[in-house]
Amino acid sequence: MRRELAGYFATPVAYVFIVIFLLLVNALTFFMGHFFERGQADLASFFQFHAWVYMLLIPAISMRMWAEERKSGTIELLMTLPLSLMQVVLGKYLAAVVFAAIALALTFPIWITVNYLGEPDNGVILAGYLGSLLMSAGFLAVGTFVSALTKNQVIAFVLTAAVCFVLIASGAPIVLSFFSDWAPREVVDFIASLSFLAHFSAISKGVLDIRDVVYFVSLIGVFLFANAVAVERLKAE
Repeated sequence: MRRELAGYFATPVAYVFIVIFLLLVNALTFFMGHFFERGQADLASFFQFHAWVYMLLIPAISMRMWAEERKSGTIELLMTLPLSLMQVVLGKYLAAVVFAAIALALTFPIWITVNYLGEPDNGVILAGYLGSLLMSAGFLAVGTFVSALTKNQVIAFVLTAAVCFVLIASGAPIVLSFFSDWAPREVVDFIASLSFLAHFSAISKGVLDIRDVVYFVSLIGVFLFANAVAVERLKAE
């Protein structure tokens, strides 16, 4: 994991990613979220755009995780290391999660700002950060699986963004309305339950329902298992 994490900061890409992430979340918070105009001491306007920012930026982190190893041919060398396949998969994945956590932690000035301006409920804000980290970890699990399916980083980026968009939009009223016209109620409920936004929204409001946490942990587990299966298939080829 340390090798992978160090690899992120060995190139300017990591710093560019962090700068773009900070610029985007702050611009959306202050201009589209109307942080000051709302007159409320909370970070609702900050967290409401995280899913969309992650959809655009997380694929840029995950696209190289396996695609680059396959393209450069170093995946064979990686598989000769005295590590189990799951250790390799988890090492790559956790390095990416730590990197995303660092980028998220660097938004702390906005937390200081809201505490300076008012008396926010810091428990709710902490829950929001936890939910945001879980959501980014979910996006990364999707991305690392997709990256193992192709040598082309651009394809990995586009496919990851597309899957993440589906997982965000599945709970949107327009989508549910489309399915409710012809699909059974159970199917509509299942589609709604897949939505990142529905689960994150509750956590960002300070409601730590175990079902939301289980959703993110389960999704991460499923995609990491699928990632291991995809890499195992590569070893067999």
